[in-house]
Amino acid sequence: MAKAEFTDAIALLKADHRKVEDLFEQFEKARSGGRKQDIAHQICTELKIHTMIEEEIFYPAFRGKIESDALDEAYVEHDGAKVLINDIEAGSPDDDFYDAKVTVLSEEIKHHVKEEERQSDGMFAQCRKADVDLVELRDRMLARKQELMAQAKTGGLPIAEPRAVHLIAA
Repeated sequence: MAKAEFTDAIALLKADHRKVEDLFEQFEKARSGGRKQDIAHQICTELKIHTMIEEEIFYPAFRGKIESDALDEAYVEHDGAKVLINDIEAGSPDDDFYDAKVTVLSEEIKHHVKEEERQSDGMFAQCRKADVDLVELRDRMLARKQELMAQAKTGGLPIAEPRAVHLIAA
């Protein structure tokens, strides 16, 4: 079973980070519009699933156990990414700013990952010190991730809904 490849919840999230970083690199190297769109779709799907398992399972498990600012900022960073994800998914490589949106999304994700993975005081370092069973959390997150991946293959995922940032219609 896939559980064995991730020692705990943080290892699962870090593996997601590496996968998306690789997809962003593939996007940068892609030349054809069709290839770019396929990779961008993969990026968006991976990020939607990742943010969902973090927001539904991981972050709530640490509310009150680590710095509230770290969790609050993570939700807001997710929302910024969700706006771009929805825009990228609604567009195509022929649209103005398409590549720029994927590039900015990549930069936002790099910042977010850096905040989470910072060795001494990042979110994951704080989480390791908290009294939370990271293996049990991994199992719940992995089950939800597999459910969302199946949904993505069959009917697709819903649009990424911001939670902390409220959008005003133009």
